[in-house]
Amino acid sequence: MTVVRDPASVVSAIESRFSCRAFLSDKPVARQQIEEILRISSCAASSTNTQPWRVHVLQGARRDALVEKVCAAHDATQADPSLAVEYGEVDGYYPAEWVSPYIDRRRHNGWGLYGALGIAKGEKDKMHTQTQRNYRFFDAPVGLMFTMDRVLGRGSLIDYGMFLQTLMLAARAFGLHTCPQAAWNNYAKIVRPFIGASSDEILVCGMALGYADESAPVNYYRTPRETVESFTRWG
Repeated sequence: MTVVRDPASVVSAIESRFSCRAFLSDKPVARQQIEEILRISSCAASSTNTQPWRVHVLQGARRDALVEKVCAAHDATQADPSLAVEYGEVDGYYPAEWVSPYIDRRRHNGWGLYGALGIAKGEKDKMHTQTQRNYRFFDAPVGLMFTMDRVLGRGSLIDYGMFLQTLMLAARAFGLHTCPQAAWNNYAKIVRPFIGASSDEILVCGMALGYADESAPVNYYRTPRETVESFTRWG
């Protein structure tokens, strides 16, 4: 069945959202727009209205300073992998052991992305450079960091996910794109003090925000999705 979407609809925002990995660095985002996106995002549901989110907005010199700090640490980690323990959070974002079908989807995504970038298996320096694009916010002029009180439980992370999704969809209403980034968690011990977050907060993730570079080949890559039939059971 063919459905014509209203470009201003929620469905259109959902279907047009993707993880943008190349932004226009010379096209800034107005503070008024960022504030409105965050206001809209604050309407997201949270259990018993706890609203666990804390947002840190980085632009200009502050954004650039964090980029340089973390990129330097990322280069150092490549030279000495043991440093990864020093920089990251104790609680990992990913599972200690990957199992199917999740590892299969993860690998498919990784090699699909590298294929779109022309990076072949074994080209470690190119992979390192591409990974470091995360720590440059993919050139987006706005970097967002999200923290949460450590005392809160895993239910608050579910609430946080709804907030982040609402934010990414709200950005589409302004013609903006985003890329949610778990990669920053690897350097949480650098990020948290830099943004003024206390040791009682965890770094949930980072996010790039800006205008997509529509000429970049990487932005034409789309991750495959499972069919409704594959993940649904009718009672």
